[in-house]
Amino acid sequence: MKKRWKKWRRAIWTAGACAIVALMAWLGLPLSDQMEELMTGEPLAMETLSLWQESASEVTPEWLLDLEKDNRTRIVHFTKIYTCGEESSVLGIMTPQEITTLIKQHPSWEGRLGAGGDVWIDERVTGLSDICKDNGYIGVDKDGNLTLFEGPPKKEKVIRTFFQMDVEMMESALPADVIKQLQQGIRIQDVEEYNSVLSTFSDFAIEPSERVMQQEDRP
Repeated sequence: MKKRWKKWRRAIWTAGACAIVALMAWLGLPLSDQMEELMTGEPLAMETLSLWQESASEVTPEWLLDLEKDNRTRIVHFTKIYTCGEESSVLGIMTPQEITTLIKQHPSWEGRLGAGGDVWIDERVTGLSDICKDNGYIGVDKDGNLTLFEGPPKKEKVIRTFFQMDVEMMESALPADVIKQLQQGIRIQDVEEYNSVLSTFSDFAIEPSERVMQQEDRP
């Protein structure tokens, strides 16, 4: 504890010194050699940065604090959210301590407590899920929504709906072969093509706010 307090005192003192240097520079006053050495000294700067990073990593999410209020085990659901598609699984039944350890080992994961008491964890991945890689198509459903399908649109196996489109405006603005391709389904081969298709057809979204893609709400 004493060691950490010394670190914090030094970090606070350094922050104060930075403010003094900034004021002196604004007033046009020269810096002393000692002050320059202090502000440019790499060991002190690196120590201060390390301290702030250590402190940030120790912040416990509120939902984990709620989890730790009792000691009951919970079902843990895990979802990989890809740029295109998702993959879900159940990690098992875990204690609060096991869940806390898991989250701290993977700081980029997002977790939450569901209404039923289960734990839901998401990992966001840039790329295509296996379903999208193997059989992903973007097309239009029967209601005029731009939609991601597993297989051609005629099979009606919807993975995700993006937004309602102004079909009449689209048909008047785009070549007939492009409309036909969309109706048959545009095969998604990679992330660049996925983003390009969405960007192109977002111009025909009925509501501009719907052009920004959002993941569906989860439990």
